[in-house]
Amino acid sequence: MRILSVQAEHFDLAHEIQRLTQGRTDIGAVVSFTGLCRSEGDMLDALELEHFPGMAEEEMGRVMDEAEARWLLQGLSVIHRFGRIKAGEQIVLVVTASAHRDAAFQAADFLMDYLKTRAPFWKKEWLKDGDARGWVEAKTEDEAKADRWRDKP
Repeated sequence: MRILSVQAEHFDLAHEIQRLTQGRTDIGAVVSFTGLCRSEGDMLDALELEHFPGMAEEEMGRVMDEAEARWLLQGLSVIHRFGRIKAGEQIVLVVTASAHRDAAFQAADFLMDYLKTRAPFWKKEWLKDGDARGWVEAKTEDEAKADRWRDKP
């Protein structure tokens, strides 16, 4: 099973894992990652995430295709939120299911590295005083992490 969603609504981790694994006996490992909005030293009130509908899903789908080509997965779920997301709230969910843990861990790690660098989302920081700090720039350390996958089959 494969689930891809770009949505404004919150998601429920337990529900998403159940959707992916219910009735399956071939799954031996499930790995999940939930990304949250940080307060950045209690200065940040929220992140505002924007995307181009259709374009974001298409690029995320390509990354999911690549993960499925690299690892034997029995299930894969990627949910990314958009809109104004308050500090402490969920932003992204990746769930990978496989017969064995190595594939599930590696695929989840790969997906997050690539979602951080290739998914077309733009983030604006909103401070607690109500001012907008501006658009968040890509981090070189995120690019370096994603680079490790470029030469591996």
